[in-house]
Amino acid sequence: MENEALQGRWLTWAKEIQFIAQAGIEYSRDPFDRERFERLREVSAEMLSLMTELPLEKVRDLFCNETGFQTPKLDSRAAIIRDGKILLVRERDGLWAMPGGWVDVDQTIRSNIEKEVCEEAGLAVEVGRLVALHEFSRRNCNRVWPYNIIKAFVLCKPLGEPALPDNIETSAVEWFSPDDLPPLHIGKQTEEQIRMCFEAAANPDWIVEFD
Repeated sequence: MENEALQGRWLTWAKEIQFIAQAGIEYSRDPFDRERFERLREVSAEMLSLMTELPLEKVRDLFCNETGFQTPKLDSRAAIIRDGKILLVRERDGLWAMPGGWVDVDQTIRSNIEKEVCEEAGLAVEVGRLVALHEFSRRNCNRVWPYNIIKAFVLCKPLGEPALPDNIETSAVEWFSPDDLPPLHIGKQTEEQIRMCFEAAANPDWIVEFD
C-alpha cells in the first residue's frame, strides 16, 4: 500500500509539473523561458512514462503536441436504450462498451456522439438528455492516470437498426438487458453507470450527476 500511495503522489506531481509547463509555454513570451518550460514538459512526460509504463512516445503524443491551457480530456458515451435494453459494441479486446470515444478538437459532445455511434455501431441516433459528467478516476478506476478524464453520458434514440460497419475498433454490436450484461470494459463504463443510464431514461425529471 505504501508503494501504491507513493506512486500516486509521484504521478500527481508529474501531472502538476505538466500543467505548469504547458501554461508556461502558452503564456511566456521570453524564448529562453519557453525553452525551459518545454524541457520541464519533457521531464514530466518521462516521469509519467516511467510511473505508468506507457511508452514515452505515447505520453509525448498525449501532452507534448498540445497547445493552449491544459485541461482534462473529454470522453463521450452514448446510452442508446430501447425496449428495456442498451446497445453495446464489442471492442477488439473482446470487452463491451457503450459507443463513444474522445471528443475530437473540432467536435461538440453532440456531434462527437453522432459520429462515434455511426462509426462503431453503424447507427444514426437522435441525441437527447445529458445523464452525467463523471470523473474517470473516481468512478471507473482508482488508479492515478497521467491525465484527468471527464466522461459525458448522454441518452440517445436510435434511428433505425444497427449494422456493424467495416472498422478497426469494433467487432460486434448487440442489445443487452441490465441484468444480462456481457464482460464490460470498465474504463469506458461500469455496470453502475449503465444502470444509472437506465434510471435516467425512465425518469424525465432526472437531475444530471456531475463530479
